[in-house]
Amino acid sequence: MAIVELSVPIGEAAIRGLHIGDQVRLYGTVITARDAAHKYIVENFIHSPAIPESERALHDELMRLWRGGVIYHCGPVVSKDEAGRWRFVAAGPTTSIREEPYEADVIAHFGVRAVIGKGGMGPKTLAACQQYGAVYLHAVGGAATLIASSVKEVLAVFKKEEFGVPEAFWVVRVEGFPAVVTMDAHGQSLHETMYQQSAQKLAELFSARA
Repeated sequence: MAIVELSVPIGEAAIRGLHIGDQVRLYGTVITARDAAHKYIVENFIHSPAIPESERALHDELMRLWRGGVIYHCGPVVSKDEAGRWRFVAAGPTTSIREEPYEADVIAHFGVRAVIGKGGMGPKTLAACQQYGAVYLHAVGGAATLIASSVKEVLAVFKKEEFGVPEAFWVVRVEGFPAVVTMDAHGQSLHETMYQQSAQKLAELFSARA
């Protein structure tokens, strides 16, 4: 199977051309966001009657970066070199289902094209992927150091002091970030398919033993 190379920002047509099972490599800007980040942007930017003036600059920057962009559910391990530059030491994916209450709203508000994590997400996010033209990309758990090797540069970090290193918004440039499409823009979820197949197989095994 050919590997699809995607450059960020990603156009809607490229996303709708993907299907579950496709292997991709990402090039360009990716932003990490976990629980604290998702809660923060939903409460302050999406569901707030007005964006706080003190946070408007961050909102506008995230809007710029995420329009056609990528969210990575990741709490990285980082270090700083002698010149004061940050680098990713480990960058494994975080379990994504924790962001299910937020992700559909984030995709709609910011125009996100891809969400990276592990374990898949639920029906609300899947519906948003189909409506707005986005995909969920599964990154391999347990390969944190390998994935970090595709992170070539830390461009910026936001809310590190407030949220802590794992929960901050880390803006990074990646080259050849490996992932697999497991939820596509056509309403297909490989996670749901595997769950249904496993449940059917389990029922058949119990039936055979009865």
